Amino acid sequence: MAFTIDTVKRTASLARLALPETELEHVAEELEGILVLIEKLSAVPTEGVEIMAHPLELQQPLREDRAHERDLAGRDANLKNAPQSADGLFLVPKVIE
Repeated sequence: MAFTIDTVKRTASLARLALPETELEHVAEELEGILVLIEKLSAVPTEGVEIMAHPLELQQPLREDRAHERDLAGRDANLKNAPQSADGLFLVPKVIE
């Protein structure tokens, strides 16, 4: 499939992109190059190749997931300035029905 100027204009219009007339030829060439690369990748024989999410079998070390009450004095001071609070939380008006 060859990218023509008309194809680029239509694609840009659908994507809501404003391309100047001076760039249309360059964009068509770039898109054509991308298609050639995709065709080359599609031609690679991948039958029998095991699917992998990542080439290395490593696990990400994770820390324990637990809550911390670090600065209770600072939180209490901030809650004193709040128009409404309850149980250590800020109360705010409902904004979503």
